[in-house]
Amino acid sequence: MLTFKEDTAIIGVAELRSKAANVLKEIKKHKVILTKRNRPVGIIIDYGEYEKMEQLLEELEDIILGTIARERLERKDKKAITLEDAERKVGLR
Repeated sequence: MLTFKEDTAIIGVAELRSKAANVLKEIKKHKVILTKRNRPVGIIIDYGEYEKMEQLLEELEDIILGTIARERLERKDKKAITLEDAERKVGLR
């Protein structure tokens, strides 16, 4: 295993097979980039770190979708319809 940055290590697939226990310890301290034939193929991170990333992505998505919705409501030339009206229009109600 080679330390690439202060918080990142690189390991080959073959080395991962033989040193899986060490890698599981390492992910508590570093992200681990998994390589095959010296090309990155994946990343192994601590599950807690993964959960934080997922939460952040969800929050960013909510912000972006909220911004898009506000912009659409502020348009003067476009009509907005309610969800119920849209459902009736396509035959869901």
